[in-house]
Amino acid sequence: MRNRVSIKAIQAFEAAARLKSFALAAEELVVTPSAVSHQIKVLEEQLGLRLFHRVHRSVVLTEAGRQYAVEITAAFVRIETATRNIATAGGSTVLTVHSTPSFATQWLMRRLAGFNERHPGIDIRLHATLEPVDLGQSVVDVDIRYNPGAPPPGVVLIPFPDDTVVPMCSPELAKGLKPIRRPRDLGQHTMIHSEVTILGWRDWARRNGNVRLDLERGPRFDRSFMAIRAAVDRLGVCLDSLLLAEQELQSGKLIVPFSSMGMNVTGHGFYCLKAKADLPKIRSFREWLFEELAESGAWQESFMADVVRKAES
Repeated sequence: MRNRVSIKAIQAFEAAARLKSFALAAEELVVTPSAVSHQIKVLEEQLGLRLFHRVHRSVVLTEAGRQYAVEITAAFVRIETATRNIATAGGSTVLTVHSTPSFATQWLMRRLAGFNERHPGIDIRLHATLEPVDLGQSVVDVDIRYNPGAPPPGVVLIPFPDDTVVPMCSPELAKGLKPIRRPRDLGQHTMIHSEVTILGWRDWARRNGNVRLDLERGPRFDRSFMAIRAAVDRLGVCLDSLLLAEQELQSGKLIVPFSSMGMNVTGHGFYCLKAKADLPKIRSFREWLFEELAESGAWQESFMADVVRKAES
């Protein structure tokens, strides 16, 4: 078979195989039955195979025809799906964002409705894994990473505003049989460990007068959102970021039990290709994201000032 098979012949075959009739296929394709028969004959000659048994006025697929029909039908389904998807997309633009799981779960997801209201023409596709992505493969537009390092060649990094890391626990735990009112009270409680955070309990203890803590025990998690959830469930005291625990703190499910020396850290960073940084969809998302982060930062300052006022009263 030196030449490509005819698309018209393929269409005629698919319709006839699906409808089990040259006449019905002709009606669907708005041609004559003889035209369908001719196209299928051309296809059989090109393939060197018989595709149909002609039995009086009906047609039956041969075994080769049946196998060929399975593949051709699947190809037509894919074409129809692709056509439907592109038609549905219409004038919308898809922005693919990759994020760490905790930032996506704890902060970003519940704000996406606000982004959609401001930019209804941009559809967000969100992927959440710990592994950084290769922006050069053009699959992901924006990568939000934890503990940002120097960007690779051709990539722009915009660090997030500094975040504050403090001890947090449920209000029931703080007011229980072993109240938590000052840093040394943590020595009587279970520490919840976030194993992938930049700063941990040893750093916090050292910065707060070498508070004695039992750091050999306690549950350990490789995602901040799990450590925060464990604190809500009264498994112990977690040490995590105000940014990621914002919802739990605002709802009262978690509290900062005392005023202490918080640790400031640049936890996350925004990465995109330099060549794509000024694309409207990326610029719109970046501007919205950092406006939201500024609001979170203002809330953190107000929240911690309130913690200090309560401790002093």
